[in-house]
Amino acid sequence: MTEPSGRRERKKAATRQKIADTARRLFLDRGYDAVGIRDVAAEADVAVTTLFSHFASKEALVFEHDGEFERQLTQAVTDRAPDEPIVPALRREIHAMVRHCASDSATPVWRLIDTSPALREYEEAMRLRHADSLATAIAAHLDPPRTTTACRTIARFAIDAHSLAREAADPEAAVDEIFRMIEAAWAVSHPVRAEVE
Repeated sequence: MTEPSGRRERKKAATRQKIADTARRLFLDRGYDAVGIRDVAAEADVAVTTLFSHFASKEALVFEHDGEFERQLTQAVTDRAPDEPIVPALRREIHAMVRHCASDSATPVWRLIDTSPALREYEEAMRLRHADSLATAIAAHLDPPRTTTACRTIARFAIDAHSLAREAADPEAAVDEIFRMIEAAWAVSHPVRAEVE
């Protein structure tokens, strides 16, 4: 007898979370380089193949919310109200992401990332991918359209705002300061729409 789809999805999500939680604990206790994929799988009581069905790489275990963050960024653009400008929608989403990543519980994970060249490289590749997805969403949801360069630039600025604000003494104030500059750049890129956006 087959399980209901909802139950199967819940079990899958629970397994994924168990693997991610186990990996985080092991990495923080022993250090990222001292823990292998097999160690994580054994501790989580899953097969290595099961681990890889949820996470494409060892680095991905640390960035477990990668796909969710990318989706939230693009949805900030695609799901906003028809009359809401893009920059304020992005500011709101970056504020939420920075609150999550600047929380006390996230601090040890960011310290771990900062000490690992492999994790820093993965984070940079992830940020570029997020910026590309965001630029595509921006370009597809503008009327009138902007240039590809303008869309890519604003997307990069928004992604970089997250990193810069996360490292600031006052992350919330940093997001607002950065987005004032982003808003000015966005307005300059298309002066006709400056009053609306």
